[in-house]
Amino acid sequence: MQHRIMIVEDDAAIARLLEENLRAWGYEAFSCRDLTDVLGEFTREKPHLLLLDVGLPFFNGYHWCEQIRRVSTAPIVFISSRTGSMDAVMAMTMGGDDFISKPFDMALIVAKIGALLRRTYDFTGAPETLEHRGAVLNPADSTLTIGERIIGLTRNESRILQTLMEHKGVIVSRDTLMQRLWDSDLFIDDNTLTVNVGRLRRKLEEAGLPDFIVTKKGQGYLVERL
Repeated sequence: MQHRIMIVEDDAAIARLLEENLRAWGYEAFSCRDLTDVLGEFTREKPHLLLLDVGLPFFNGYHWCEQIRRVSTAPIVFISSRTGSMDAVMAMTMGGDDFISKPFDMALIVAKIGALLRRTYDFTGAPETLEHRGAVLNPADSTLTIGERIIGLTRNESRILQTLMEHKGVIVSRDTLMQRLWDSDLFIDDNTLTVNVGRLRRKLEEAGLPDFIVTKKGQGYLVERL
């Protein structure tokens, strides 16, 4: 599942920076278009997480957080140029899940978002199975079923294949795959990723699915749509 992140920020440059970086990490990020109707847009778009600036025109972020909490429990991360402890306390009191001060470290935001999304969505139940070209992946037990054959995958292999199958038809960068595995508390580096993808490919080929994972040189990997 590709998580949707809604950005509520009146500084266009900051909003664009957040969008571009979050998309690079595999998230579907978009900015609120109407700052006079944040609640309405949130309700229509149904994001999995909200990045919410405190200092907004018309109504501040605390107001919108209170309104959204009446209809949703989706994680809300405040971002603000205010650094006082009372601002963070206010954010939590109004229903926020985290508070990040500007200027912010993009790596910190990505890490906090990943942690919040895992806690909120990954452990609410068993992940759904994914199917492509007759292969059925069950992330819950890291097995791949092809016909009557059941193939055991390592946790790394299962998470890589899950990410690629969730994004069928889209090139997934190596950085995105490493981030996805890091989010699962698994140590991964560039060489380790290469080894895992190679091992996963061999298992797929032995099961009669050559070219299931396509390499796009300099870009990443792809599971093509049929």
